Amino acid sequence: MKKLLLFICIFSVLSTFAAKPKNQYIRIKTEFGECIVKLYNETPLHRDNFLKLTKEGYYNGTLFHRVIKDFMIQGGDPDSKTAKPDSLLGEGGPKYTIPAEFRDSLFHKKGVLAAARDNNPEKASSGSQFYLVQGKVFTEEQLNSLEEKRLKFKIPEWQRQVYKTIGGTPHLDRNYTVYGEIISGLDMVDKIAVLTTDKNNRPKSDVKMDITILKRREAKKLEKQLLNASLKDKIIMKS
Repeated sequence: MKKLLLFICIFSVLSTFAAKPKNQYIRIKTEFGECIVKLYNETPLHRDNFLKLTKEGYYNGTLFHRVIKDFMIQGGDPDSKTAKPDSLLGEGGPKYTIPAEFRDSLFHKKGVLAAARDNNPEKASSGSQFYLVQGKVFTEEQLNSLEEKRLKFKIPEWQRQVYKTIGGTPHLDRNYTVYGEIISGLDMVDKIAVLTTDKNNRPKSDVKMDITILKRREAKKLEKQLLNASLKDKIIMKS
């Protein structure tokens, strides 16, 4: 009986380490801290492209070249690695685009990762450029006005609650593909978003980044922590 229990315990431990994480995670490091981003499985084209570029070291040494307070911070332009001060950035990237992957459940709440793009009818995404949303908190009246004057759809009630509490940039929904979200280190975005910028919204002091993929063991540990935190919140809500 003891041998059987020992075997079950060993098998359980090995299974835990062998299992793949449910999601892929990346780490973005800057001099203003770092954040961990979960890539959505619901947007596989964007997820896989971001992972491919990250593995190649494509983003390392690039800048957050466009920063607007209460809106977002944008990066991923390879030309920014060697850019001279005050030069306009935002045109660089691979010679391909990624088809839009709009999902009603994925929206521009504060902290999401989304794809930048030029003005094209298909709303196809840039091959490398992305932004992290800072956004702002909206009132009920502001959301109503936004629906009436700018959007061509009603914002779901549960999303309205997020925009009224956490904040975001709702006018970008269904126009730019959201494909991930920050799960830790959101303060990095807030610190970069308030930096002094030039006429092109580029920080006057360069903000370089390095991006890496979390290894399987680290990702599994992270998911376990997130699960425990979620269960704890549910227990508190019920008590």
